[in-house]
Amino acid sequence: MKLTARARLASLQTALVLAAGAALTGLTYLLMRRRVIFTHLDPIGTPSPDTPPQDGLSALANRVQADTLSALLPQAALALVVVTGLAAVLSWLVAGRVLRPIRVISSTARRLSAENLTERVPVTTPADELSALAGTVNGMLDRIQRDVAERDRILDSQRLFTANAAHELRTPLTTARTAIDVTLDGDPSRAELLTMAGDVRGAVEHMQRVLDGLLLLARSQAGLGAREPVDLAAVAAAALDAAGTRAAAAGVTVRSELRPAPVTGAPVLLERMIGNLVDNAVRYNRAGGHLVVDTGTAGGRAVLRISNTGRQIPPEEAETLLEPFVHGQGTRVRTDGLGLGLSIVRAVTHAHRGRIAVTARIGGGLDITVDLPRSPMAGV
Repeated sequence: MKLTARARLASLQTALVLAAGAALTGLTYLLMRRRVIFTHLDPIGTPSPDTPPQDGLSALANRVQADTLSALLPQAALALVVVTGLAAVLSWLVAGRVLRPIRVISSTARRLSAENLTERVPVTTPADELSALAGTVNGMLDRIQRDVAERDRILDSQRLFTANAAHELRTPLTTARTAIDVTLDGDPSRAELLTMAGDVRGAVEHMQRVLDGLLLLARSQAGLGAREPVDLAAVAAAALDAAGTRAAAAGVTVRSELRPAPVTGAPVLLERMIGNLVDNAVRYNRAGGHLVVDTGTAGGRAVLRISNTGRQIPPEEAETLLEPFVHGQGTRVRTDGLGLGLSIVRAVTHAHRGRIAVTARIGGGLDITVDLPRSPMAGV
């Protein structure tokens, strides 16, 4: 029969007490047996060490020794039984007291689940083996909680990707199907077939752009791989150069103040993030408006700020522009863009452990600020 840890510990302590008691009793018996008892009596009955021993007194001493040894064994056995019983009870209580922190750890582990990983095992003082065990369990729970949160984030990203893809691809697929059905309903001419082909091509191109944007969004939400030093100022300068022609054609004045803003991250994602911000700032601007881009550092973080003029946006709806396929008014609407630009910006920002703030400007337009952890390798 397998005993519990408490029973094994109590049994071990009881066995130690029993062994120690038996050894003490045996040693006492041997010492009493080896010692010779001499009793000398003077003529008036008083013991006198100078009096020669008598034969009668020797016999009396031997009988006293034998009686003492005979009485010692049962009395010692009885005392050993009583002490062993008390030791067993006390050992059981002490073992329960010692093992109580382990029971607390076990109880806490049983209460935990994938939906509740916030509870932790109390760490006792002083620092000993049990407190070290509690700290190890808490560290394991921290890692499990982080892994579960990462899993949930990835699953949410996948569900969002699926939902958005299904929603956005429905319209171009319907357009292509309608164009095919209408054109082939009868005897279409070459011009009608070419028109149908153009409609289908446009629908396919739209679906391709949607999928490309969603894949980049999912990649951003899945986290970063290899990290490299990147200067947001250099990336912003390249994005402004790429958008310079479109800004001039739209009558948008571009102003910039690009101070070094070193970070560590994925260059491709950071380039796409800033490119989307600049592209949106030009696309949703007004003729004769302006675009301002600033970079720098503040509070140990790299900061990118982009503001533009444009149509009036209610302040309470500014944050909704970060949702996929939302262009304004908190709803999904059709424009010449896909509505994924700011969603990708937010995903890239969060992947780099950064923060993004979107504020509606008085008079129209947006003020967007992104701050990321500054590169630890950057000079002070």
